[in-house]
Amino acid sequence: MPTDLEASDDVPLAAEFAPAKVNLCLHVTGRRDDGYHLLDSLVVFAGVGDRVTALPGKGLTLVLTGPEAVALSVEDDNLVLRAARAMGVKSAELRLWKALPVASGIGGGSADAAASLRALSRLTGQALPGPAEVLALGADVPVCLAGKPSRMAGVGELLTGLPPLPEFWLVLANPRVPVPTPRVFSALTQRENPVVPGLPAAALRSAEHLARWLAQMTRNDLVTPANVVAPVLAQVQSALAALPGCLLARMSGSGATHFGMFASAAQAESAAAALRAEHPGWWVATAKVLD
Repeated sequence: MPTDLEASDDVPLAAEFAPAKVNLCLHVTGRRDDGYHLLDSLVVFAGVGDRVTALPGKGLTLVLTGPEAVALSVEDDNLVLRAARAMGVKSAELRLWKALPVASGIGGGSADAAASLRALSRLTGQALPGPAEVLALGADVPVCLAGKPSRMAGVGELLTGLPPLPEFWLVLANPRVPVPTPRVFSALTQRENPVVPGLPAAALRSAEHLARWLAQMTRNDLVTPANVVAPVLAQVQSALAALPGCLLARMSGSGATHFGMFASAAQAESAAAALRAEHPGWWVATAKVLD
C-alpha cells in the first residue's frame, strides 16, 4: 500500500481505500425490458484493493500509479473522473493507486468510483450524490459505496446488510485474460433463475458452515457463459479447488477473478504461495474478508 501525503493546513487531502468486491454467489433472475439484467448476490469485501486520494487542484485531473495502473489511461470515461463529475466537482486533483486488475469481476472500477465519492465528500464537504446518480455510475457502485457485506438485488440498487459473517480469508486468482462483461451476458442462455435463498443462522457458525451452505444452495450463473468466452477460467477454478484447506472455489462477478475460501490466514497464505509457484503469470492475492 502506498504512503499517502500527509494532510496539512496548506495541503488538505482525503484518502479512501477501495477494497475488492467479491460475489460469494450471483444469481441472474431476469432481464428488464431495457436490457438490464436482474441479479441477486451476496457480496463481501476483501482487505486488498486500490486507494484514491483527493486534493485541491486547478481543474479536474487524475494521476494513475500502482502495479496495475499500466492497464488504465486518463480518459473522460474513467470511473474516478465520472464520480467527480456526478458530484459536480470541477476542481480537484485525484490520485488513483491501482492494485487490482482491470475489468476482473471484483469491482475494481466501481470500488474506485465509490472511494472517489467518499474522498471528494470529505475534501469538499459536499453531500454524496443521490441513489440514482450513484447507480448511473455502474451496477456495483452502490454496494461498493455501502462497503459492507450485503445482499445486492435488482440491477444493483436494492441493498440489504448481511448478519455478521464468520471470520474467513480469501485467495484471489486472475489469469490475466480479458473477459468482457457484455460478451458474458450475451452468451448467457438462461436468464430466469431462482433467487438466493435466505442465509440461515446455521451457516453463520463458522467458515466451514458458510462455505458448505454456499456450495449447496447458491451458485454463479455467469460461470458457464464466462467459460465459453475464456475457457482458461475452468483451469483457475480447478487450481483453486485443489489447494489444501480450500473450503469453496468460485468465480466472482463475470470473471476473470476467482476466489478460494479459507478458515485461517496461514492456510490462505500457504495456498497462495503454492498457486503463485504453479502459475507465475497469474495475479494472486490473499486477504481477510472485511466486517
